[in-house]
Amino acid sequence: MFGVVFPDRSFPMDISAFSQIDTFHWILDMNTFVGEAYDQVREICIFLLNSFTLPPDKALAVYIQSPGSEFQFCGAVTITRPSAVLTLNWPEPGGQLQLTGPDTAPLSAKIGVSVEDLASLPSLDVAAEKGVERVAMKVGENLFNYMQSFCGVDGSKLIVPMDILDRWFKKFRERAKRDPDFLKSFRL
Repeated sequence: MFGVVFPDRSFPMDISAFSQIDTFHWILDMNTFVGEAYDQVREICIFLLNSFTLPPDKALAVYIQSPGSEFQFCGAVTITRPSAVLTLNWPEPGGQLQLTGPDTAPLSAKIGVSVEDLASLPSLDVAAEKGVERVAMKVGENLFNYMQSFCGVDGSKLIVPMDILDRWFKKFRERAKRDPDFLKSFRL
């Protein structure tokens, strides 16, 4: 059905490394894989195996869970995108950590995989998301550079005029209207 690889940490593992919860849900207990160092595992490569085909309206979604926290969506693979390298930004452990006693097994980090409706998942267009992130960073850099030219320093504080954001935004909009290539330069 599917396999995973943790880059620089594992050989390919198939579905048998996961515990099957029901027909469409699987869990990998990170304690059995890396112990308490789960947060050092920063990426997962998930891929569909040749013998498995997902319906076009379904996806294999990947979630992560730190001890005591909720599951957090990381990404998915589909029949048109049969593999993906996903970043694992582990959530902070939750408050339930104190609830384990000497007779109970410690809570562990988990990776969950489930078959879900593609329409119910967040965008899988990673390139578009990265493009938006890149544009936001360049706009922020533009604002920073503009503000820096008006800054004064008072000890450890940066002093800027009160209307600096309004002035920057007005200049930014005017330049975008005058020069159509100005905004295109933010996409590079």
